[in-house]
Amino acid sequence: MSALTNAIIAATRGWIGTPYRHQGCLKGSGCDCLGLIRGVWQEIYGEPATEIPPYAQFEKDVAGAARLLNAAQKYLHEGEAPPRPGQVILFQLCRQMPPRHCAILVSNFKFIHAQERLGVVEVNLDKKWMRRIHSIYSFEEKV
Repeated sequence: MSALTNAIIAATRGWIGTPYRHQGCLKGSGCDCLGLIRGVWQEIYGEPATEIPPYAQFEKDVAGAARLLNAAQKYLHEGEAPPRPGQVILFQLCRQMPPRHCAILVSNFKFIHAQERLGVVEVNLDKKWMRRIHSIYSFEEKV
């Protein structure tokens, strides 16, 4: 694995145990799935991720439904299946909606995400989650 991939995985694992907090982005204090990605971004690049406008907590928010996908397309590089460690995975939780959940793959079959009531946890990328993968993105190698 590259130095960047190792740094992403180490940074992501450092967030395990952070409580869930909608729109949060502070390690140890609280974050949601997007806040986790933004926090890892800041650790990797040493600069804050772009501010994200407020967004609804529920996946049926039609008005802001595409924000997660739009942000991934703007700030990350689209990857190819299968996902590899260190990549960001966007999950589609409802078939008729754009992806509304994200995580970082830390091994071939495990990912870390922020989950309501549990906080930031490492879980298996099982068949249920595999079916929900919408797209895969990579952090950019910055010189």
